[in-house]
Amino acid sequence: MTDQDRPDRGSVIDLLQRVGSVALPVGVSLYALLYLGIQQVYGVFDISPEQAGIDQATLFGRLVGCLILLVLGGVPVLGALVGVGWLLDRLARGWLVRLGHAVRERAWAAAAVGAVWCGATYWGLLGYAGLAEGTELAVIVLVAVGIGVAVFLVPFRLLRRRPTGRAGMRTVIAAFTGIGLGFTLIGQMESDAVELASTGRGSLVLSMVGFQDQWVVATTGTGRPVRGVPLLLLGEHEGTYAFYDCARRETFRRPMGSTVLQQMELEPEHDESFTCAAPAPAKEPPKNPTLSPENSAPSSKNPTPSSEDPAP
Repeated sequence: MTDQDRPDRGSVIDLLQRVGSVALPVGVSLYALLYLGIQQVYGVFDISPEQAGIDQATLFGRLVGCLILLVLGGVPVLGALVGVGWLLDRLARGWLVRLGHAVRERAWAAAAVGAVWCGATYWGLLGYAGLAEGTELAVIVLVAVGIGVAVFLVPFRLLRRRPTGRAGMRTVIAAFTGIGLGFTLIGQMESDAVELASTGRGSLVLSMVGFQDQWVVATTGTGRPVRGVPLLLLGEHEGTYAFYDCARRETFRRPMGSTVLQQMELEPEHDESFTCAAPAPAKEPPKNPTLSPENSAPSSKNPTPSSEDPAP
């Protein structure tokens, strides 16, 4: 029997409901944890997003854009995994599909798979808390299995009794998947923010979540550079700029009326040799006409006698 000969057992609405029951919990969980991650990133610089002039509408737009980028990056990965699974099933002559159907038909087996998966998502939280550093893979698997069996196995088995319970189990698994991915991203965001604060080098993750990696040379009204080094512009709020001095590891404010921003660079490419103590480029002094080469030459009215002139 070909794919065209098989009867259509569902509808478009059923397909959308199944996709929504997975995509919506993942998206909501990721958005909530990315919001906490932005708070942690600005907390590295000892301010909040609101103190940097980022309101809720701006933050919402940046996080939604980050979710779209994650979807664009995750779809090819998911498609590649589906393709690899289909190829392996073909090589195994349909054995993988039959195994999947057998697991779904057995309530305890399906509950065990879901419980282990939800237990594995806790490793994102443990990694964010710093408890996963230097841990071997075998320990990770044991912790995931232990948490899953102790917390999720029996509730998932009870949910498998009815169709609504199975749908609820799918939603719970999707939500915990988003939570695990979210805590992993939070840990990476905070680590990249610490590196930016200490070395001045940004990262792709911070750019994805909308963090403004903009370096400027702030000068006073007289043209004198403030602090003498390039500063990270965190934002502006209530008539003041918020700067971060990477050399002194200090966040400070200056009024906008007495501050001039020069040499602004958005997401500059700082190489490994870049240091936060690099001095700000000094302005070239104006040329003094009295010291020009033309004026420094001897005057024609009083020529200097040369050795070839005859003696008087």
